[in-house]
Amino acid sequence: MASGTDRTGLIHAAQTGDPAAIASLLAVCQADARRYAWRHCQASDVDDAVQESLLVIARKVRGLKAAAAFSSWLFTVIRRECLRLQRAMFRHDPLDDDGDEVAERQLASRSDAALRLDLTHALESLPAHYLEVVLLRDFEELTIAEIAERLGEPAGAVKSRLHRARSLVREYLLA
Repeated sequence: MASGTDRTGLIHAAQTGDPAAIASLLAVCQADARRYAWRHCQASDVDDAVQESLLVIARKVRGLKAAAAFSSWLFTVIRRECLRLQRAMFRHDPLDDDGDEVAERQLASRSDAALRLDLTHALESLPAHYLEVVLLRDFEELTIAEIAERLGEPAGAVKSRLHRARSLVREYLLA
């Protein structure tokens, strides 16, 4: 491992854009990056987090203002990468790919009376501003433009509210 003065020299050389210095700096800080990632990432994401973080460091080291700030910057980059990977993991649930089909089967298995009752309860559970949009669109069969005009709201807001209301009804029915 490089001493503090060697590391500071590498950081200064890397800030000038010297490719050999950047490569040496990344090699020197890789062990620290890996240890830090083990504490902040899922075990399966450690290698990805370290690799992506070191790429960011290599690309942006020229913009580093003070060599003394390098370590904290490195750890901040790693922590952000761990968080990004964690968010990405929760964004896609491979088990949910068949969610629509399962939901349809679940709803189709209920009797009409039970489904009507559940739908009534779901609609009653909606906040008033969501219920109003659903009723205007699905029961009065107004267009988005007509609803927007009636409510004095932008069409985009009406679409968004309608989408959210339908999502809430769906969640209620599937719960």
